[in-house]
Amino acid sequence: MVQAYILIQTEVGKAAAVAGEIAGSEGVISAEDVTGPYDVIVRAEAENVDLLGKMVVARIQNVEGITRTLTCPVVHL
Repeated sequence: MVQAYILIQTEVGKAAAVAGEIAGSEGVISAEDVTGPYDVIVRAEAENVDLLGKMVVARIQNVEGITRTLTCPVVHL
């Protein structure tokens, strides 16, 4: 399994709605609205990096109100 944090910037006032919509998606462990340079932080998992990328591009980035995402895969050093 590959896990990642997905940092999301949203349109003004859309963070809670974006987090709520993403929270129900398959592979999403958690989705929370936060303060700071990003508006929502998602923790997600997939079988491999390719499937993780497909999840981000096909599902998460298509949520209305998202302006930018940054995917940070978890590494175990």
